[in-house]
Amino acid sequence: MVRVAAVQTTSGPDRDHNLAQAGELVAEAARAGSRLVVLPEMVNRLGSGAVLRSGAEPFDGPTLAWAREQAHRHGIWLHAGTFIEALDPTAPDRRSNTAVLLSPDGTVLGSYRKVHLFDCDVPGAEFRESDVTEPGDRLALVALPDLHPAAVVGFSICYDLRFPEVFRALAVAGATILTVPAAFTARTGPPHWEVLLRARAIEDQCFVIAAGQHGTTAPGLSWHGHSMIIDPWGEVLAEATAPGPGVVTADLDFGRLAEVRAVLPSLARRRPAAYEVRADS
Repeated sequence: MVRVAAVQTTSGPDRDHNLAQAGELVAEAARAGSRLVVLPEMVNRLGSGAVLRSGAEPFDGPTLAWAREQAHRHGIWLHAGTFIEALDPTAPDRRSNTAVLLSPDGTVLGSYRKVHLFDCDVPGAEFRESDVTEPGDRLALVALPDLHPAAVVGFSICYDLRFPEVFRALAVAGATILTVPAAFTARTGPPHWEVLLRARAIEDQCFVIAAGQHGTTAPGLSWHGHSMIIDPWGEVLAEATAPGPGVVTADLDFGRLAEVRAVLPSLARRRPAAYEVRADS
């Protein structure tokens, strides 16, 4: 068994306040015995496009320094949520939404730049992420043998959840844990969040750890929260039901994962050669 935590925050424009809040929740998760802790999307600064652009920082900037210190202080594997990364100091308009995973000594084990950007005009959920960041162009996977021999983390960020091919590619490449740091909107969250998370867990036979933002950041920017941990059968192991900041924890049983993949071996019975769609059918 490996105890993990999904942290739920209510971040705003003030980075120092946001990281102080997140630090308290990381400490709470560590006290509960969590060895892997996942933070939400844009944990350090959340708000309008102008807020996000002004808060961009280099990869090895203040937020990563904070995350390194947290991982080392608590002796945990820390998925530090995401932050807006300034990609090139000579090109200030080049930014990405970047996730980082750190070891208990604060070493960066892997990172991921969000591939699918949230450009949406649904009433109550209008946002153009492409006005702030550019998309990444690769997926990311990190094995954590010191956490558990079967622990392999696949990265995603929020809107990626709507693209099942991301999660299938990660599972086929060896992922057993899928992380979903998010700021899922209050408009789309109630009908879609849990359904999509459980679907990704079931179809890819992985654990899913989803850490969300909750609350209202600014007029027109409200977030669903409802952080969740789900097993490979699609059962919800833990979920945040209270509003605002908090921590949910659960124990991941990798024996259960092996059992699910053995009794219902859908991953093993894929037939990729037959998946081409042809007009001459």
